[in-house]
Amino acid sequence: MTTTTLAVLVPLLPFLGAVVGLLLGRTAPGFVRPLAVLPTLASLVLAALVAADQGGGRAVDAATELTPTGSVPIELALHIDGFAALVAVLVGVVATCVQIYSMGYLRDDPRYPSYAALVSLFTSAMLLVVYSGDLIVLLVGWEVMGICSYFLVGHYWETPEARAASIKAFLVTKLGDVPFLIGLFALGTDAGSFRITQVLGTASGGLHHPTLIALLLLAGVAGKSAQFPLHTWLPDAMAGPTPVSALIHAATMVAAGVYFVARLLPVFQASSAAMVVLAVMAAVTMAGSALAALAQDDIKRVLAYSTIGQLGYMTGALAVGDRGAAVFHLLSHGAFKALLFLAAGVIIHAAGTNSLAAMSRMSNLRDRVPDAYWTMTVALLALAAIPPFSGFFSKESVLGAAEHAATGHTGHVPAAAGWTVLVAGLLTALLTGAYAMRLWLLAFRGRGAEAPDHGRQPLVMNAVLWVLALPSLAFGGLAFRVLPGWFDGRDLTPTLITSVLGTGVALVGGIVIYGAWQHTTVLAARAPLGAVAAHPEGGAGLVEAEAIATHRPAYGDIAHAPDLADPGRLLLGPLHRHAAVGFHLDAVYAALFVRPVLAGASLVRFLDREVVETYVRGAGAVPRLLGAAVRRAQTGNVQTYVSALLAGTVVLAVAAVLLATGA
Repeated sequence: MTTTTLAVLVPLLPFLGAVVGLLLGRTAPGFVRPLAVLPTLASLVLAALVAADQGGGRAVDAATELTPTGSVPIELALHIDGFAALVAVLVGVVATCVQIYSMGYLRDDPRYPSYAALVSLFTSAMLLVVYSGDLIVLLVGWEVMGICSYFLVGHYWETPEARAASIKAFLVTKLGDVPFLIGLFALGTDAGSFRITQVLGTASGGLHHPTLIALLLLAGVAGKSAQFPLHTWLPDAMAGPTPVSALIHAATMVAAGVYFVARLLPVFQASSAAMVVLAVMAAVTMAGSALAALAQDDIKRVLAYSTIGQLGYMTGALAVGDRGAAVFHLLSHGAFKALLFLAAGVIIHAAGTNSLAAMSRMSNLRDRVPDAYWTMTVALLALAAIPPFSGFFSKESVLGAAEHAATGHTGHVPAAAGWTVLVAGLLTALLTGAYAMRLWLLAFRGRGAEAPDHGRQPLVMNAVLWVLALPSLAFGGLAFRVLPGWFDGRDLTPTLITSVLGTGVALVGGIVIYGAWQHTTVLAARAPLGAVAAHPEGGAGLVEAEAIATHRPAYGDIAHAPDLADPGRLLLGPLHRHAAVGFHLDAVYAALFVRPVLAGASLVRFLDREVVETYVRGAGAVPRLLGAAVRRAQTGNVQTYVSALLAGTVVLAVAAVLLATGA
């Protein structure tokens, strides 16, 4: 079987699994779980075979014309280089782990068949984006992911939070997709083709409007990859099930925008202004999301803002022209972030809540979930970029690339972009170490009543955690030597200066948080907030659904009281309340967009009801009144009719005489 045939089957198998799963979900529920796992697992195996065949060598290209479209054809094309081959393997690994984990996590969920089918369809769409060699076919996968995310985020549609989050995610991403679509058409028109190979061939000097095209495409990237200012949907998307969060936020939807820029990087490099905009967008995203993560109470929202910040690192690497470092961090981040979310799901099930404030008042929670405790510790160390964990090597490759750009060693990249990414990256490393330590302390070092015992988690959930812990621990140290051959040959070895600075500031952030936590726990012991409200036992998905519905547990007699043991509140001070709500960006959007749209809708409703309907009612009332008047004249009396006839005759005669006399 040829590499091309194998590559076609990679996105096709999950798609077929999704279709068959939807058809058999009600009639043959026993086949749902095999149909969820086996096609995705087979797709992973085939993606690994494709990667082995490609081997980081010459790209695999194949195309057939989809339909005649005139001067710019649309083709069903494959373009598999080292980037695509490895990203497809990552997608397959995370999707397979999510499907296996979901069998235990949602074992009592009546909507599991449709959920599993949507996850398979989502996986198929992402793989189509990765392998596609035509921009229009890529757009199909891009949009299918958006539709699937709408349904998956809104899986717990009984809760208003899930309904609102799914609508918000759909609308915000579509807000970026509109200019993205225009940019794709403009790019295809300038290049004379939608084939990625031909677009890249004309990127250097062959584009008539490089800045406009790049900025239009960046709008779609900002929406899909949750970059400032279109990142606000991602924290709210935590209202979906935890496996969905792991899938969307680790290796699939949010990574699609980064992967797209990496694949078309020469198009963006054709405009210096676009590279500076990309650098500023990455810097604001990194620093702002890290501050927001330090103030969140929901454990999944902390990880969501963490995802936004790590995506900022990837776009920062792209802004300084190093797509190898960007995709290296994408691969590393995909493993440890999926592990963080799945471990968080185990913790939520054990604690009966998603609130870190509530967990901080539970003792022995780590003893209830030893597998999640150890694996999440590994993942948090990788997130904080502590050597020798994988996040250290990939994050340092980003900082090293920024340093090279800042010192003028990278051509076609403004030095301002390098300095912007480097300074923001070091600041974010400091904050990342801080919020990673805060999450670990509040979740696992709580003091108070015994943590509730909801029973042992299913074996498949814990097994998946250990599978993902291996690449989180060892991937970076092995990959930075091998990946340059798969990418564009740039060295990914950590440099001394950025390694010392990055690791140093991360350790400082963790130490400062630990010191603040020791102080706040003393304050909390003097003013206890009471016990945490108990949650009924049940499957992990049911417990999480209830936790989302209640939003925050009651703290004894004081509902929604501030957590005195939270070191983030102490360090942020007055900034805490602003960071906790994402620096009021949602309020800004409400003032700029939501309220004007609602006001316009109210005006249209007024015009429709009071003006248009008044005219319509009047147009019907006049003939009705005229008919009523005529009806009154129809008395049925012959004498009345003769009298009226004679009167009319006299009137006509008089009128005729007057007219004749006047003439």
